Amino acid sequence: MMTPFIEYITIIALGLIIGSFINVCIYRLPREKNILFPPSACTACGKKIRFYDNIPIISYLLLAGKCRDCKGHISIKYPLVELLNALFYMAAYLRFGFDYSLLFICPFLSALIVITFIDLDFQIIPDSITLPGILLGLIASSFIFPDPFEYYQITGFMNALIGFITGGGLFFLIALLSRGGMGGGDIKMMAMVGTFLGWKGVLLTTLIGSVAGSLVGIALMVFKGKDRKAKIPFGPFLALGALISLFAGRIILQLYLNGDLMP
Repeated sequence: MMTPFIEYITIIALGLIIGSFINVCIYRLPREKNILFPPSACTACGKKIRFYDNIPIISYLLLAGKCRDCKGHISIKYPLVELLNALFYMAAYLRFGFDYSLLFICPFLSALIVITFIDLDFQIIPDSITLPGILLGLIASSFIFPDPFEYYQITGFMNALIGFITGGGLFFLIALLSRGGMGGGDIKMMAMVGTFLGWKGVLLTTLIGSVAGSLVGIALMVFKGKDRKAKIPFGPFLALGALISLFAGRIILQLYLNGDLMP
């Protein structure tokens, strides 16, 4: 039986290692490249990255953010993604405990990170993330049965199926009404969110994402002079909503039912 300290180290190490891999996904998926082959290489000079230069965060610091061969700049985004993924995994561990539920929750968190960074740069949400995510959510719902009130977790196959229909159907309807204002990637993303968080999680995710997106949109118009018709990727805001729903959905629902969030 592992001690809490060993569990901490295991979760952090796993988060950093997977974070390094999702950096590969973020770079290669929108460019339609294989995420497994060839091995990682410098994007400036093309030289293969040595294994000791590919240690999450540590190698970036030792190399001072530069390629060992060409001295080209390495984006700070890479260690930040690794750190963010490790922090998400640790938060999941602290919230849900060290058990098999993390096998499903952690990939969901990593998927949200990949979606966020790709959508920010390319305004797309790859099917290669959302479709396997939908399948994973449906599978996970068949194995994990928490307290029914813990709706922010995986709450049974039927609830996951209803969440899938609610998330995908709601955003499909929005896409029709907005005449292309919502992309197919958003529809599939919310279908995935529904399999993990259920229909209540879909509604809360949509609400939080819409509010956050509106606030950022207004700020861009005021401070950056953006046109109101300028395209702003919605995936990152939905990812934020899903993250809050996962970790704080029950608290928010309790406050609402108790009247503390009523106008």
